[in-house]
Amino acid sequence: QVHLVESGGGLVQAGGSLRLSCAASGLTFSNYVMGWFRQAPGKEREFVASIPWIGGSTYYADSVKGRFTISRDNAKNTVYLQMNSLKPEDTGVYYCAARLRGVNEYRYWGQGTQVTVSS
Repeated sequence: QVHLVESGGGLVQAGGSLRLSCAASGLTFSNYVMGWFRQAPGKEREFVASIPWIGGSTYYADSVKGRFTISRDNAKNTVYLQMNSLKPEDTGVYYCAARLRGVNEYRYWGQGTQVTVSS
């Protein structure tokens, strides 16, 4: 059974930083790409960043390029999202997700962690 558990959310002032973690289990990691998504109040969920477990490239939404960094620790089966220079518009629930390589749809999702950026 696949489990994705996010942590690290919280309240931070604009310009501050947070690091989110996603602990994964139950996956054949080499077959999957991990992604971070977010959903602001009243808005649709949107893609933030992605990284494969093995090799490959990272991808970012234009809105976070240069401020957010996605990384992984294969030994810990954990994916991270380092968020710097946070803005109030970064506020939302952040979700970790997993999809098979070559498949567009993310199949597995975590429960989400709240990030609130105050102005």
